Amino acid sequence: MGSFLNRLFGWITGPRPKLRCDPRLWDEGVAELERRTRGHTRESGAYLLGEQLAGGGRRITEFVFYDDVDPYALDTGIVTIRETALPRLWEICRDRKLGVVADIHVHPFGSQQSDSDQANPVMPRAGHLAIILPDYAAGETRPGGIGLYEFLGHGQWRDHSRPGSKFLLLQEARK
Repeated sequence: MGSFLNRLFGWITGPRPKLRCDPRLWDEGVAELERRTRGHTRESGAYLLGEQLAGGGRRITEFVFYDDVDPYALDTGIVTIRETALPRLWEICRDRKLGVVADIHVHPFGSQQSDSDQANPVMPRAGHLAIILPDYAAGETRPGGIGLYEFLGHGQWRDHSRPGSKFLLLQEARK
């Protein structure tokens, strides 16, 4: 009980998580990311759609997989999104009245950003959040064992991996 109260008090008095997601949605989306690696032979990824929350946080409400908006996005073994995919993504966002709140993709080993990840943010605007799952999403997939990064602009990133659930909170949505 004390641990729960300490964590709750820390969230009340400390910074709020930047991202929130229902754990069932998270688990389903992560399982689909792993499935799309085709037996751990290629990377996969998704745009995370959702809404802005009061206080500056964001809630993930849907995974839109890269290869659903660009059928060729995973063909090389690493994620390569063509600009022609973006109009389809914006159409999905408009139809569902949602925005892109983050992106997620898997790496074969660790959850660190590659040089390519750092140089080519999926959404190259300051404040964009990027999540990297290690081991083709077959291993650790929870905050504390995954990569959590915030694009600051001008090629700069902030690593939020260590704070884990203080940055990405998996919690059932309140009705």
